[in-house]
Amino acid sequence: MKGRMFLESVRSEGLAHISYVLGHDGKAAVIDPRRDCGEYIDIAYRNGATITQIFETHRHEDFVVGSVELARRTGAQIFHGRPLDFRYGNPVGEGERFILGDMAITVKETPGHTYESISLVLADLSFGDEPVAVFTGDTLFVSDVGRTDFFPDRMETAGLLYESIFDKLLPLGDHVILYPAHGAGSVCGKNMAERDFSTLGYERRHNRVLQLTNRDDFIRYKAAEHHYIPPYFRMMEKLNLDGSVPPLAEIARPQPLGPTDFARKIDDGALVLDARSPEAFAGAFIPGGLAIPLELIPSFAGYFLPYDREVLLVVQEYGDLETTIRYLSRLGYDNIGGFLSGGMQAWESSGRSYDRIPTVHVDELVRRIRSRERFTLLDLRTIDEVRGGRLPGSLHIYIGDLPDSLGTIPGDRPITTFCGVGTRATIAASILKRNGFEMVEDSLGSMAACNARGCPIVKEDG
Repeated sequence: MKGRMFLESVRSEGLAHISYVLGHDGKAAVIDPRRDCGEYIDIAYRNGATITQIFETHRHEDFVVGSVELARRTGAQIFHGRPLDFRYGNPVGEGERFILGDMAITVKETPGHTYESISLVLADLSFGDEPVAVFTGDTLFVSDVGRTDFFPDRMETAGLLYESIFDKLLPLGDHVILYPAHGAGSVCGKNMAERDFSTLGYERRHNRVLQLTNRDDFIRYKAAEHHYIPPYFRMMEKLNLDGSVPPLAEIARPQPLGPTDFARKIDDGALVLDARSPEAFAGAFIPGGLAIPLELIPSFAGYFLPYDREVLLVVQEYGDLETTIRYLSRLGYDNIGGFLSGGMQAWESSGRSYDRIPTVHVDELVRRIRSRERFTLLDLRTIDEVRGGRLPGSLHIYIGDLPDSLGTIPGDRPITTFCGVGTRATIAASILKRNGFEMVEDSLGSMAACNARGCPIVKEDG
């Protein structure tokens, strides 16, 4: 008996990354694994299989891929697209086929998001060669398509993406199940649905971008898109090209540090990352600390944390420590020098100084706006969010651009940071305080509270 076929998805929250384990008859393959790769082995073993192949649909920009570590642990071979000179693994091209029992995985070259992008077509050989599913990487998503702005010639990459989708993927058949590498919340797309699965037929009918069936219209649309590129993408591209990231098992676990040792490391140049909630950070924080609420670390640590500096952690409770470290490791941050044992209570009890951020209710913002008070309402949201509605007189600087835009912010008046719900506003408030701005406030609730309270909203053109 060969047993049943299996296919399981593994979602990495925060990154909205989706990887897959599939197999049959004692053999399994993993598609686009993350760095903490033990779960793939567990899934394979539960299904009586050994991982024999690891596929990368492209060189990932937003997380450290786990192929090399998973291969070390399983002996599996790694495969990726030909056009890029990876320092590890094996290049594959159009039509190459891999057999796992009655499962067949066939490579399709689908450039556009990147030049080496591939998609993997799955067939059930016990019923024939007709495709059952396709793993599309970042070429085609649920309700969106891959971004094409990583290369200078956007027109060229958009044209390649069009051909990959319309000439190679959609002709596989409307019945074919779509399994992308990212879901809603990923920086690799803009309008992804909350579903992590679809069919090619459903996308052909309902995906807004796929309604642009004319090649020139599709290219113009993609070339005009606006995306943000976090600076850490360059590090991910390097690590995922040469496979040089060290195994997680070789990295020492961060040690608990009392206030004295914690302060000594700060004096020696370590950076404090405070992963507590916006409300907790506003109440009391270590001067100079960078606030990134825990759930936002996957999205924003790569904007503000350097790779060449030791990082110290402040967490809300001990149980958050493991999650914080896991999120950072997926972005290649291994230089974690320790965590504050006892948290902020221990720091406060030691008599050391702490700072705070005053919070401002949206009703107070409205009052200030209507009375024309002299203050800066700093809107940290994306350009697309701002176009959907903003408060009158606000200054827009995207949160990721803030460190390079500090010179444009008046320092002689109160600054109230503002975003969607107040979490990004907390990051911004900490950055402003770190850079010498004294009169800094945080609008907890921000636009969500405005919508609930009926703030005056103006619409942007464009």
